[in-house]
Amino acid sequence: MTNREQSIINSSGNKIITTDKVITIVGKIDEPLILILDNVLSSSECEALIDLAKGRMQRAKIGKSHLVSDIRTNSSMFFEESENELIHTIETRIADLMNIPVSHAEPLQILHYNAGDQYQPHFDYFTSADVANNRISTLVMYLNDVEEGGETHFPSLHFSVMPKKGSAVYFEYFYNDNSLNALTLHAGNPVAVGEKWVATQWMRRQRLR
Repeated sequence: MTNREQSIINSSGNKIITTDKVITIVGKIDEPLILILDNVLSSSECEALIDLAKGRMQRAKIGKSHLVSDIRTNSSMFFEESENELIHTIETRIADLMNIPVSHAEPLQILHYNAGDQYQPHFDYFTSADVANNRISTLVMYLNDVEEGGETHFPSLHFSVMPKKGSAVYFEYFYNDNSLNALTLHAGNPVAVGEKWVATQWMRRQRLR
């Protein structure tokens, strides 16, 4: 592209400075912007999120229709807004990282994939033209190491991110150029061995809370 699209993220070299953590950028695609990030969550934060979510998981649904589908075979739950100190701390850090006010954040979601579970290729933004307050960016945080499989795969870019406890992948899709947005098509590849726990944060264009 000759006219490079503006990014939301504010980084200093290979670092993103948040209120309580320095997060390292270890991999990058420029357009659309995709960042692989290290040190987003501590080991104890990952384990605490899993423990808090375990008793509240339900079969995950898809899109605005909230339907159960074979497109998505994992389970999920949502935390309430700042429901405890840990969630408040993580929400604040994520808002700093994503450079969007926490008032634009959807509830923090936890996803669990058993062996064989997957989420087939999809967009995080809503493709319907009548959505006034669309999603603009995503942060997927990996809460455990996966023995085999479970990559976040971007098929149009021939690019995959391997799950690593405490790390994350960030991507944005608010661009005027819809062909760039479409390149963020992504999937949760099937878990081959073990299980996968993920925390996902979506940000909206306008205030949500």
